[in-house]
Amino acid sequence: MTLDELLEQFDEVLDSGIKIPGKKTVVDIEKLRAVVDDIRLNIPSEIKQARGIVSDRTEIITTAKREADGIIRSAEDRAKAMVAEQEIVKLAQEKAAEIISNAQTKSREMRKAAQDFVDDLMKRADEGLTSNLAEIRKTRAALHGQAPISKD
Repeated sequence: MTLDELLEQFDEVLDSGIKIPGKKTVVDIEKLRAVVDDIRLNIPSEIKQARGIVSDRTEIITTAKREADGIIRSAEDRAKAMVAEQEIVKLAQEKAAEIISNAQTKSREMRKAAQDFVDDLMKRADEGLTSNLAEIRKTRAALHGQAPISKD
């Protein structure tokens, strides 16, 4: 029997008593003692059950807190790793942009230097060829008798 049922029996014994003037009731003491004894016998099991429930609840709460702490720690570690990874990616992108910029600058400088070198070479070749052409024309003219050959 449950504790509630036993208390209900207790009430029935009290209700079945004989009423006497002065708000007093005569009850069957043996029935009342039997119900009280049954209550005493059932109280420990009810209390044990309640203690078990409280213990289970405490254990569940402790386990849940431990798991929550683990999840939070894991999330914080993952967040830190992601931030570090983002920082590494950002630094790598900045370094790549710097390398590309330096390469483009050097490329422009080398192209300019190559163009200047080729222009200078062509200028000297032009001057040399112009000078040689002038010499050839003088020599040809001298061969035709138009002008004497002079050595510079």
